Amino acid sequence: MRWPDHAIWWHVYPLGFVGAEREAAERDASAPEPRLGRIAGWLDHLVGLGCNGLALGPVFASETHGYDTVDHYRVDPRLGGEGDLRRLIDEASGKGVRVLLDGVFNHVGRGFPPFADVAAKGEGSAYRKWFHDDLRTFEGHDRLVTLNHAEPEVADYVTDVMTHWLERGVDGWRLDAAYAVPADFWRTVTDRVRARFPDAWLVGEVIHGDYAGLVERTGFDSVTQYELWKAIWSSLNDRNFFELAHALDRHNGMLATFAPQTFVGNHDVTRIATRLTERRDLAHALVILMTVGGVPSIYAGDEFAFEGVKEEREGGDDAIRPPFPARPGDVPGHGGAHHRLHQDLIGVRRRHPWLVRARTTAHTLTNTAFSYTVEDGPERLGVVLNAGEEPAKVSLPAAGWTCVAGDAAFTGDGAVVPPAGWAIAEP
Repeated sequence: MRWPDHAIWWHVYPLGFVGAEREAAERDASAPEPRLGRIAGWLDHLVGLGCNGLALGPVFASETHGYDTVDHYRVDPRLGGEGDLRRLIDEASGKGVRVLLDGVFNHVGRGFPPFADVAAKGEGSAYRKWFHDDLRTFEGHDRLVTLNHAEPEVADYVTDVMTHWLERGVDGWRLDAAYAVPADFWRTVTDRVRARFPDAWLVGEVIHGDYAGLVERTGFDSVTQYELWKAIWSSLNDRNFFELAHALDRHNGMLATFAPQTFVGNHDVTRIATRLTERRDLAHALVILMTVGGVPSIYAGDEFAFEGVKEEREGGDDAIRPPFPARPGDVPGHGGAHHRLHQDLIGVRRRHPWLVRARTTAHTLTNTAFSYTVEDGPERLGVVLNAGEEPAKVSLPAAGWTCVAGDAAFTGDGAVVPPAGWAIAEP
């Protein structure tokens, strides 16, 4: 197994986490605020959860929210300088924690120097081919200008940025809006990056489509598994485990090619504690995340059942990207039941690292009751879920099942699961 097969990520949106100003000020360039140290103060919390990866949102100089990058070689002055980032990487490494950076290479902010040169000189700019003839923007966002990925110099630039930071100790990249970039562009870049850094983990942000086919065409290691994310919360809200079972069948097919990046929350979606109709279903969602194949991530704050709605308006991400206190112990919910549940279930995952490639098989499937096994070769676990108001009797393959987490009465070929209950068992 490679190191990414053992990774469980704790995902942070840095600008929000440290309470940075909404907009970058020009004066900050010469007087950066060394705020990345606040994230370093949470590394022990990350490790205490059972995670061993720190997935950072944008850290490079930008105009506002980080996805309007203006300099991929410079740390955003609202977060600090390069020294602050390298100290964070070193401190993480000292605790056995890998670091993932967020690369925004589909589009740039209007202050990106090559685009500013085009805006000033037009066809006379040396960077004119870096952008499309119509200077198109990204998904209607006027401040985000799309790069021309047919231009070889753009591929050279992206490759250089990625290798620049890999040289400085990061372990991989999340590639933002990867779905909007031609696959052959990514293949050019990933082949070059891997020639120098064969162990780097590269995960593309993909919403819809042929995940496995895209992985093969782009050279990514993984993509974001939005299909499973949607099925988890939707099946619980609708009391329709058939939707989840269908998504897990498709998930099995992906695992034949790659290990998807799995999640129930991130910086772009309404918090899972808000998305779920019944708060008690938070446990079910986490059980599913931690028992199915893939490379899981926890969005910072979800372990405390943070709430927040994403809205499609300016500032509509603020509720899901809040500031955090300097000390984890100051967060409401720290040490509480949901925090401890994360530790317990991540612990189960840690004790069964083969789950990264495990396939699921459904055994009992109703609207409100679901039992499945997860297997990889000779390894196997049984998982039982009951979203209903009455006890549910579910089946499993004949074995001497022993409960290792949750609450259910197991027999040799199944279990009785209490109302709103769940359990994980070893054969």
